Parts: sequence; structure tokens; C-alpha cells
Amino acid sequence: MRKRVNMHSLCANMHAMEPLWDDLHTVLCLVRRGSLAGAAAELGVNYTTVARRISRVEASLNVALFDRLRDGYQPTEAGQSVAAHAAKMEQDANALIRQLQGQDDSLSGPLTITAPQLLIAHGLAPVIDSFCATYPEVQLHVRATNDLLDLNKREADLAIRISREPGDTLTGLRLAEQRSASFADATWAARIASNPETLIDWVVYAAYKDVPRNVDPAYPNHRIRMTFDDMVAIRGAALAGLGVARMPMFLGQASGLVQVPVLPPQPYADIWVVGHPDVWPSAKVKAFRDILVPHFRKTKGRFLH
Repeated sequence: MRKRVNMHSLCANMHAMEPLWDDLHTVLCLVRRGSLAGAAAELGVNYTTVARRISRVEASLNVALFDRLRDGYQPTEAGQSVAAHAAKMEQDANALIRQLQGQDDSLSGPLTITAPQLLIAHGLAPVIDSFCATYPEVQLHVRATNDLLDLNKREADLAIRISREPGDTLTGLRLAEQRSASFADATWAARIASNPETLIDWVVYAAYKDVPRNVDPAYPNHRIRMTFDDMVAIRGAALAGLGVARMPMFLGQASGLVQVPVLPPQPYADIWVVGHPDVWPSAKVKAFRDILVPHFRKTKGRFLH
């Protein structure tokens, strides 16, 4: 039997180290970002706090760590040295806490998961509801973002990702294969059905320079009407009747859009659940997976058809 690790006690015992670590971490963030505002954003504090911490650590060490320039803070040789040691401390601390998290067999306390916003709304909501009802002593924090959070740095304990490459250094399970197709509102769907040669307006990702490949040649006329850098905006544009959009099957159907035959169903990035190998065995992470995986296996058809 694994020895129970009390993460609350561990965190409490580390509080005494916080002032020193806060100062060193601030030096590291300022070296990374190059400005008070950038470091403040990474640390979640205001820029005056960053400046105060830098002055405090410089006074404590009796050495200048940064040259104050008009265009930002330039680290001195001493500043670079302090930042390098702080980076090693950060890496070692994260590794230690990850290992202890992996040994934690409690079903209480914090658990952070991350997933794309639209997948939370149209795929994960029942899982989250069931987990919270089953484990009321777990404080679940959901980070809704399309960004790939750094699990090495413990930005999340578990990530649900839509990706072809979920991360070579992570432990993971494929939850569902996916396909995408073309979707539009009812007005556009009727227009396309009545006249295949109508000029079809596309709403696409900003990175794309042309309409999706493999469009059906029976619908020959296309143009990109507008571009967005976010699927929430693309879905909103399609719902507003601004054009045809390519999106995953589950999203088009859940949004109340009509699948139009302009683009036949295409392979799309799969849905994965991934975690750091150190954290993967923890009781809370396993408990969430034990609800998550069966739910996706039960509903996997909606991601393909």
C-alpha cells in the first residue's frame, strides 16, 4: 500500500520558504520577460510588486541584478546567474511536488484540469458534473483554454486535448477519434441545396489561405468571406448566417447547424487525455479518468457521424 501523502501539510511547511522563493522567482520571470509588466503578468501581481522584490533581493545580495534601461530591464551577469539558479530550483521543486502528487491517495483537495472551451460545453460537462457529485471534497478547477498548458510546470494536473500529437513526454489515452465536415445555418443549407453552383462564402481560420481541400466538385464556386483565429468566433459567424464553416462533427451538431455536403467528412485531430507520468497515478487524477474515459467510449459515435 502506498504511503499517504498529505499535500496540505506539505504546502503549509513550504510557506516559510516563500519570501526567498518569491524574490528569486521574480528575478527569473523578469529575465524571461524583460519588463516589469511582463514579469507581473506571469507572476499574477502588479508591476510595483515586481520592482519592490527586485530591489529587496538586490539589497539582500548587495549586487545589481539588472540595469534599468529605457526599453526595459537588462540583466547583469549576476542577474543571469541568479536566474539560472532560480530556474534549476523551479525545475527541482516542480519535480518534487509532481512526485508527491503521484503518491497522493486522498480524494480531497485541489485538482486542476484543462480543456478547450467548446469541448467543455459540448463534451465534458456531464463528466464534470458526475465527478463533483461523486467526490464533493475535491476542489475542481477547470482551466478553459485552447493553449497547451505546461504540465511539467504543474499548470494543470490533467489535460484534455484535441491534437494529433498530444505530447511525447506525457502519459495519455485516446478518448475519441474525430471527423470534421462543413456546417452552415438553415438559410445557407437551403441555398446550397437549391443551387449547387451558388457562390459559397467560407468562414475559416486566419492561418488558412484558401478554402478547405477536398471540397466536393459538385459545388464549384467558393470564396473566403472572412477569417477568425478562434473556433468560438467561427461557430458564431456560422450561426449568424455569415457563411459555411469547417468544424468537428460534435460541435456542428451540438450548435444546431446543418451539415452541408460541400465538404465530405474528413479526418480531424483526435481527443486525448494526458498527464505528466509523475502525477498520472494520483488518486484524484485516476478518479477523474475513471469517469471521463467510459463517458467518451459511450458517446464516441457523435465525434465521427
